Amino acid sequence: MQPMIWLAALILFSVGEAATVGLTFIWFAVGSLGALIVSGLGFGFWPQIIVFILLSAVSMVLIRPIARKVLKPGYSATNADRVIGTTGLVTEAIDNIEGKGQVNLSGQVWSARSGQAGGVIPAGQEVRVVQIQGVKVIVEPVSEHPDTSNQSE
Repeated sequence: MQPMIWLAALILFSVGEAATVGLTFIWFAVGSLGALIVSGLGFGFWPQIIVFILLSAVSMVLIRPIARKVLKPGYSATNADRVIGTTGLVTEAIDNIEGKGQVNLSGQVWSARSGQAGGVIPAGQEVRVVQIQGVKVIVEPVSEHPDTSNQSE
């Protein structure tokens, strides 16, 4: 292959990588660069193809795991995620059918829905957040009388 074809492939893969920014085409750009060099040295078609395939595969296998660790953003909990598992007080009765309900969680008022089948929790009831759906917390009542049947007397 002519060096111009490998140069075009190198440019195409580099532009593709810049457009996706997902470590998708960079491996083929490395292979194209190697094949461009081999082509410039006067080697034939098969050595160029072999260098392209080998460099692409080797760079993917060796560099990809390291690059993914370095470039992968870590997950950090948002304020919303931190309320899961917390307890709060129902300030407006929760009724899933009417689509009403509010809960005070650490001084913040959230729209709330019940996670129970009945879907009604009266105002003043202590609840625990089990999940978040959009901008609403899904809650269930905190048991007022813990189960003591498993404790020996």
